[in-house]
Amino acid sequence: MVTRVATVAFEGIEARAVDVQVQIAPGNVVFTLVGLPDKAVAESRERVRAALIASGLALPAKRITVNLAPADLPKEGSHYDLPIALGIMGAIGAIPEDALEGFTVLGELALDGTITPVSGVLPAAIGANGRGQGLICPAACGAEAAWASRDSTIIAPRSLIQLANHFKGTQVLARPEPAVAKPAGPLPDLRDIKGQETAKRALEIAAAGGHNMLMSGPPGAGKSMLAQRLPSILPPLGPRELLEVSMIHSVAGLLADGALTDRRPFRAPHHSASMAALVGGGLHARPGEVSLAHNGVLFLDELPEFQPQVLDGLRQPLETGEVLISRANHRVTYPARFQLIAAMNPCRCGRATEPGYACRRQPNERCMAQYQARLSGPFIDRIDILIDVPAVTAADLILPASAEGSAEVARRVAAARDIQRARYAALGLETVTTNAACPAALLDEVARPDAQGLALLRQAAESMRLTARGYHRVLKLARTLADLDGDAYLSHVHLAEALSYRSAIDRLPVAA
Repeated sequence: MVTRVATVAFEGIEARAVDVQVQIAPGNVVFTLVGLPDKAVAESRERVRAALIASGLALPAKRITVNLAPADLPKEGSHYDLPIALGIMGAIGAIPEDALEGFTVLGELALDGTITPVSGVLPAAIGANGRGQGLICPAACGAEAAWASRDSTIIAPRSLIQLANHFKGTQVLARPEPAVAKPAGPLPDLRDIKGQETAKRALEIAAAGGHNMLMSGPPGAGKSMLAQRLPSILPPLGPRELLEVSMIHSVAGLLADGALTDRRPFRAPHHSASMAALVGGGLHARPGEVSLAHNGVLFLDELPEFQPQVLDGLRQPLETGEVLISRANHRVTYPARFQLIAAMNPCRCGRATEPGYACRRQPNERCMAQYQARLSGPFIDRIDILIDVPAVTAADLILPASAEGSAEVARRVAAARDIQRARYAALGLETVTTNAACPAALLDEVARPDAQGLALLRQAAESMRLTARGYHRVLKLARTLADLDGDAYLSHVHLAEALSYRSAIDRLPVAA
């Protein structure tokens, strides 16, 4: 007789159904595990054996065979411990035969029989709910699983004994409740920044339309401070966005206590990050920083210090909003619709643009050109806004704090995003919420300039040698400027400001 228990295998954020088949038959005393298990799954035999003994059970002195079907799908992770253990318990009669019908099971076992947390519970719960099944998961992950559906059955035991008592009716486990993460504290406020009014304006525009931005300026000008205050003016995650972000963080094991938060992700990796760390990959094709920043912000400080190959690896996700990781035995796709905010010095010494400064090694222009040559033209072409952030003077620092802070700017950003969300929803694009993500085919409809603006755009496209991508990004940026002003149509004023942010971008590849 074969006992079956349903569990899942993860491909990206998708939870594929796996059938755990347990057979106990006469023969040599051996515990065999088949179905392309990795090292963590193969070691589950010892964890299961110890957990059953600690729970007052023992493996029968017979031949135990566990098959993880489909057999050609690689199985990775420690979450197969619990379904294997429950399959054995069902086969020896320790729990009712029909107790596991209609449940997807996942969890790792400790040697004392307790059930410890695992990654990926939220996508597993969503997949189980889609198949009309309930979920059995560790108690520490119950709050996370409860977000999948209000109506699904979720059992979150702390140990094998507690779960067995629940099935026997001697102890009833209550359904866990969804948990919301407590705010980590107030976000940094724009009011802290003195001076830099042009940079604050650019930051507001980038937040309103989800545009990529690069800030260039000397050390200490406030570039990192500006970037760190971007989350304070971004609107909270919507329901669809919250689900997408939480599924990625669940697979990555970053949901503390299973609690979700509507704050947008803000990821700031060090410039020594590898390709696998930034884009994703590794032995098990884990999500990288670009996926962990999905629907949020990826901040790259000291941009030219990143490896050029790593930066060029961002080109595809910046365009498509997803990243495909290919391995010999499988391919994984992760969402990666992020907003890139970058900061850099004009040269290695950082002072080449200061009046009267002369580089000791070589002329300033050559110093800047060599430093900026680490950024490829195709990568820079994907930046919507480039601004120069000058050094802050002592006169700026002694001024009182600005009367306008993040709260006032956030209201304008939220109003502009509401306009964009309504616009694209009316066009049947529920997944598009910002102008930066607008398909190029729709720009003629949503970003049509007036006659004067069209003439300006035609002249600028020729003089600035705009690529097709650059042309479209100027229109998207101008559409955001019009939304901030509450205008239904683009005027030459909006296009002129959008082109002013693009003109600095056009000079970078030439300098390089």
